[in-house]
Amino acid sequence: MDTACLEHCLTEAERNQFERDGFVVVDNALPASMVEGLIEAVDSVKPGVDFIGKADRFLELVDWHRTLPKVWGILGWNIHLYHTHITVTPPVPLEDRPTKKRLHWHQDSGRVSLDIETIPAPRISVKVGYFLTDVSEGGRGNFSVLPGSHLTDEVEYPADGVSNPPDALEVRVPAGTAVIFDRRIWHAGGWNFSDITRKVLFVGYSLRWFHPRDEMSVSHYIDRCDPIQRQLLGSKTGNLGLTTPKNEDVPLREWIREHLGEEAVADRSVRNLT
Repeated sequence: MDTACLEHCLTEAERNQFERDGFVVVDNALPASMVEGLIEAVDSVKPGVDFIGKADRFLELVDWHRTLPKVWGILGWNIHLYHTHITVTPPVPLEDRPTKKRLHWHQDSGRVSLDIETIPAPRISVKVGYFLTDVSEGGRGNFSVLPGSHLTDEVEYPADGVSNPPDALEVRVPAGTAVIFDRRIWHAGGWNFSDITRKVLFVGYSLRWFHPRDEMSVSHYIDRCDPIQRQLLGSKTGNLGLTTPKNEDVPLREWIREHLGEEAVADRSVRNLT
């Protein structure tokens, strides 16, 4: 794995912000040349889920050095991809624009929060959203969040039935920015009233014992991947390796230990399921 990862580990300020707000913005996560290549790849496939295996350009995102260290800083080393999806949001025609309509606020992972008894439910997973088009202005289909809502399982909506919660924040960032967010944070995609098409790639990481949502159609990559990429793409020695992993199941653990020391792989120091 690229040792440039060591320059992008989760900072204490980022950790504090993530724990408080449920998300953190990573400026300049992708260089302009990479953004251009990813847009070409997005344009060559159909929007939807399980995109990693659909174009070679996507593979680089699996262990991208500017974001993966922040993901393992939040979830720890026992992680893999569980879900990826492409979101393409074209402009809404003028005649179809709603005068007032509430966004579709939701948490990720469906029944997880409903089936687990604790409130809030455990984190389990995070997503990295890579914004390929400029959404530094509002009204461009922006990703919106309710900061701090990852610590509650319910959201209070205005009584008028159409307004968004008063604390809603529209994330406005330029192309090449990444947003890492807790699956539990209440979030929504906005209306695109601009003249550009919004394009975003979402890469979801979870603890390895959490079953992938996608088919993970990546077998054609495995032979050319390094051990850490194979871990992230779901390789394992057996089902027991999900809960009692061997070194060969989780080479990321040994890489972190080698480069950052024993303290960095201790569960209590890198894994916080608030």
